Amino acid sequence: MKKTFIFLAIVSLFYSCNDDFLDEKPEDFLSSANAYTTYADFTASVNNLYFLFRRQYFSRDENRPFDFIYGTDLVYDGEPHTNRHSRMDLAYRPSGDIATVHWNLLYKTISEANAIIDRSANSEMTETELNDILSQARFFRGISYKNLATLYGGVPLVLNEVTAPKVDFKRNTKEEVLNQVVDDLLFASENLPSINEAVDGRINNLVANHYLAEAYLALGRNTDAIAATTKVIDNPNTALMTSRFGTRRTETPGDVFWDLFRKNNQNSDDNTEALWVIQFEIDVQGGGLETGRRAGGYPAERHFAPLLRFSPFNSWPVGDYTGGRGIGWGISTTYYSNTIWGDDSSNPDWNNDIRNANHNFVRVFDQSNSEALKVQNITQEYSTEVLPRRREFYAFPSKITTPYNHPEGNYRTSSTPFALTSNAGMTYTDQYMLRLAETYLLRAEAYLADNKPGLAADDVNVVRTRSNASLATSAEMNIDYILDERARELGLEEKRRLTLMRLGVLYDRVNRFNPYYMDEGMQPHFNLWPIPADEIEGNRGAVLEQNPGYN
Repeated sequence: MKKTFIFLAIVSLFYSCNDDFLDEKPEDFLSSANAYTTYADFTASVNNLYFLFRRQYFSRDENRPFDFIYGTDLVYDGEPHTNRHSRMDLAYRPSGDIATVHWNLLYKTISEANAIIDRSANSEMTETELNDILSQARFFRGISYKNLATLYGGVPLVLNEVTAPKVDFKRNTKEEVLNQVVDDLLFASENLPSINEAVDGRINNLVANHYLAEAYLALGRNTDAIAATTKVIDNPNTALMTSRFGTRRTETPGDVFWDLFRKNNQNSDDNTEALWVIQFEIDVQGGGLETGRRAGGYPAERHFAPLLRFSPFNSWPVGDYTGGRGIGWGISTTYYSNTIWGDDSSNPDWNNDIRNANHNFVRVFDQSNSEALKVQNITQEYSTEVLPRRREFYAFPSKITTPYNHPEGNYRTSSTPFALTSNAGMTYTDQYMLRLAETYLLRAEAYLADNKPGLAADDVNVVRTRSNASLATSAEMNIDYILDERARELGLEEKRRLTLMRLGVLYDRVNRFNPYYMDEGMQPHFNLWPIPADEIEGNRGAVLEQNPGYN
């Protein structure tokens, strides 16, 4: 006992004299004190921003990446009353997953970007290295705040690393948030590498200019939006693809639109249309795609291809134009599969627009495109234009699957050609986040807002000419026409909800083109998502106001 007291006395004396010995000076292990020092340190942190972005928009779980497609004008749920936006009063409740998960992921990205930005000031990086890191961090902060403003309206602006508990956040106005977006993306556009210098998957100055234009449009700065998109379109390293290219360019049927979505073509040196491609690698650690299990990847095939489980497709699932391992959750609306193409074959564009060709938008199954029918020697044609639209059978765009090109590990040992295991269902390609065609349509929107419908029609017609569609006229130019063209060109590819909510037309478009969600309780105030209940309740030091219409 005496020895114990003596020891405590010595320690107490040591404390009273000098407590600096408690301050660790890490020299041979990683800690918060030395994690942000070198260019390699900061690059590792920036790489995590790319991971967080891919996780939110492409691969977080089974449903959340598709929150940007369900509940819009393009698809409806083949399995009603799920958390995929059915029962909308429940789907959009402030305590629900949809509003909460995306809020948290967006602010997580902002938090990590802020840490990079703040800590870079005391780093060992050169000026060139510093600009490289800051331009990427500010890009991800800017695009995250842009999407927060689109989804929730005005939100708290946090521009520095939060290092202590804080419970008194207040909402900034949407205009204040968007002005910060402009500031961040303008810096990124001036400091990011050019598209021909950036490696595959990395953001470049043209990507920043495109999203900068979206922020300008939201602020009513139409001429600035035109200037930003023009920098992208006029860049000598970009052009719409107009000739066949890539890994399957010799196949028939096929065309340049088909080639855009084939495996390995997204990052092809020949592809001058890809502006930003999200990278996936199969069966590589961190690559996001696995053949042994259905997890982590982008399950667009599983969601948007039909559950083709009826006679004579008894060998379901097969990996051809019948949709791979689809299960028919996201059924194409009549608007998406018919209306935007001219409703039926009596309209010239139904037959002439290559984006509506059967290999690009599959609606007819016969021996030319279904191995199941060929093997069974069934000569009857099965058309979605004749049979009822249902979860098991509907028209879908082939861009969501990889016909005859699934990974070897997904094929079953079977006498049936191209039969897939239950682990299939991903879309086994890299994914476009941004293509030049979208920039043309965004500039058309800016020209329209600037009261220049003729120039808007010119940009729309660049896209339509590539697709062999009839030319639009200036008299036809309105926001509905541009949104229809975006559906034709970018359907199930763009984050449709962000486009419709940015324009404030989500409710209007669903009301006119997707009666399923009107039956499920679509309301005008769903043009904005609610501020998550946890954020409001935990913000004890100030009032974090809820969006109108939500309890």
